[in-house]
Amino acid sequence: MIAEVLLVLAGHSSSLFPSDHTVHPAFTPLLHPGEQQCLEALGNIACRYRRVKESCSTLSRSSSRYMCALCAALSKVLKDEYETLVVDTEAKILKCDADYVASRSFVPLSSIRATFAEWDAPLAALDSLMDQLEAQEHWQPGPLIDMLLTRAHTGVRRIADILSRLSIAVQRVWKTQLAAFIIHGTISSVDPLTSVNYTLLEGSIPSCVSNQSRDSIGYVGRAIATVKAAKWRTQLPRDLVLEHTNALETVLPEDQHQFDKVILMIRTNVSEWLWLNVLTRKDVEDAVDSLANYFLQRNGEFSLSLIHEIERLKLSRLTNRSGTSSMIREQDLNLALLRASLGTTAQHDPSLSSLRFHLPSGPLRPLLPSLANQKNLSSSAASNVPEVTQFDDLLLGTHLNLTYTVNWPLDLFLHPSDLQIYAALFSYLSSLRKTHTQIHTCWTSLSNAQRARRRWTGLGEGGTVEDLEVRSRLLRCGWGVVRDMGWFLDTLLGYVMTHVVDVEFKRLKDLLGKPSGPGRGRTDSVGVGASKSGGSLAQGISGMSLASEGGATGEPSGTYLDFTTLRNIHTTYLERLLTGCLLSNPALTAIIRPIFEVCERFVAQVERWGGDVLPALLFEGSLAGDSAEGIGAMVKERWAVVAEINQTLHTLLDSFYEQLSLSTSQQPFTAANDASKSILAHASVANASSFHQSFIPRKGGKGGEGDGEVRRHIERLLLRLDFNGNFSKAKSRAPEGEEHGILKQGGL
Repeated sequence: MIAEVLLVLAGHSSSLFPSDHTVHPAFTPLLHPGEQQCLEALGNIACRYRRVKESCSTLSRSSSRYMCALCAALSKVLKDEYETLVVDTEAKILKCDADYVASRSFVPLSSIRATFAEWDAPLAALDSLMDQLEAQEHWQPGPLIDMLLTRAHTGVRRIADILSRLSIAVQRVWKTQLAAFIIHGTISSVDPLTSVNYTLLEGSIPSCVSNQSRDSIGYVGRAIATVKAAKWRTQLPRDLVLEHTNALETVLPEDQHQFDKVILMIRTNVSEWLWLNVLTRKDVEDAVDSLANYFLQRNGEFSLSLIHEIERLKLSRLTNRSGTSSMIREQDLNLALLRASLGTTAQHDPSLSSLRFHLPSGPLRPLLPSLANQKNLSSSAASNVPEVTQFDDLLLGTHLNLTYTVNWPLDLFLHPSDLQIYAALFSYLSSLRKTHTQIHTCWTSLSNAQRARRRWTGLGEGGTVEDLEVRSRLLRCGWGVVRDMGWFLDTLLGYVMTHVVDVEFKRLKDLLGKPSGPGRGRTDSVGVGASKSGGSLAQGISGMSLASEGGATGEPSGTYLDFTTLRNIHTTYLERLLTGCLLSNPALTAIIRPIFEVCERFVAQVERWGGDVLPALLFEGSLAGDSAEGIGAMVKERWAVVAEINQTLHTLLDSFYEQLSLSTSQQPFTAANDASKSILAHASVANASSFHQSFIPRKGGKGGEGDGEVRRHIERLLLRLDFNGNFSKAKSRAPEGEEHGILKQGGL
């Protein structure tokens, strides 16, 4: 009977247990209740062992290499430990071991039961594991590793040890796939980690891998695979490949800290090699120049030409009587880009083909500017509640985004979040330049109308005796409004383009041209030598001066620039642009946009009045007839509109100067706090939050030299606005509706 029991424990069938682990009824009268209990307990262990072996044999024929590795590891565990225990127990019984054979003639079932009791819990856990594995047809490596690691977190030592070995076996196979992708740039045809376009598949990464390492895996693998597929003239050096392979062999994904450290080291080394061999300095400088010329509008003649082309496109669609051809589509705007380049320095620029306009709302019909009296502009601007403000609908009348097509290898340097910042800067600067151009056009229109009027009226404004004084005040009030609008827009545009865009662009070019600081004078280093150890690399990055004057010496100090520092330089550049252009301050942007709208409203009003503030000399009198009450009615009507616009404008200007003054002492000069709210106004909450996380990393410590330079930007704007002391001096404004207010301000 003992031999039969051992055969059952070894996985063979027996008449003792016809079904499951229940003893045959014919043997029940011959057994003591204790013996029956021991036999059924041993039969339960044997039954679970057989089910685990059968499931393991079935799953091992799966096409998944991860499942095959798990089954192979489980079979080895059962063979080395459980089956060996059965053989050793039989050998000890045959040798009449005192632990099993009593009086050298009797083997109690309780001793065998005690020997195999340690496998009760492990086989039960393995049986449950096999049921879970068979319940799902295909297992991705990520959920499979997560499930094994979760099951391994138990207080039973033997269960934790067995499941940990199973998870390690699966992790090693996954790590082999990972090494093939991020080191050799190859994708397996069986259980691939990524798609054909090098995007990580869902379920291919276990949750124990951090988000930072997950992004690095996709970035490095895509870079290596793309370089290999493009058959680049230079491939990743062999010794660097060997170093990455050895480093990856020493860690497992479950050891998150060490795994993150190795992946970060691989990413840093690959980034440096890409910068030295694939994405060269010339590529980066060309991209930075193109983005500055078109998004930051450093190419002024093209920017003005583009604004005129868009205005001409709206006018042509407004005057077109055909319903289908009166729509403005993206291809019309892209054609306007090409037309705007004709006769300018952008005509033969190859980077112009990378620019595209995108209409998020689809094709639209052009609309005339609204002349509604928005009396809540000043009140909303003066409120302390920061609201989201965007400028991407001022150029065309609807949301319009300028995009830049980024191809390999430039996409290693420019991320989508960077292009979103450039698009926001373009919307802001184009709105400012468009409004500035409209005010100049309005000034020209008023001047032409005034010269034409002087041919007939001499030094006066003409009209009857009753409305002569009102006409004179209305004309000078209109001139005062245009003068104040033009002065503010001249000041703001000059500050933005001269003190912010040009200064920061020159600073960026200096950093790209002279990147090395003290201690970084290596000219013979390559990506391999620079990446032998994570420590030396970190010291090199931290030792690089981000200020151009910090590394200024009398002799050349090398041309080495690592990829990480390049990204930090560009990120700082965008941060300073946003802060200098006031886009990182929601309170200021909430005032700037209403100022643009008031200017556009006044220009549109003058256009609908025929290009002049005053009505025609005989037009009003001919309507009034002989009634004295009608004389001057049109002048009074226009006076009310101009006076209201004048009051609103000066309220906004006072609020702007006050808020700008407060910002120098109350608001830290960093764009990481509020810039994403100002830029991504129409985006979803998820997109805005993801953009906020990947936007601009918080610089540790207190504000340094960079913060001081940005603060000086704001101080320059304050000096420009208050050059004649108009804002800083206490002054008494005429109450709203008082017609002498604008005359007193003009010195009349």
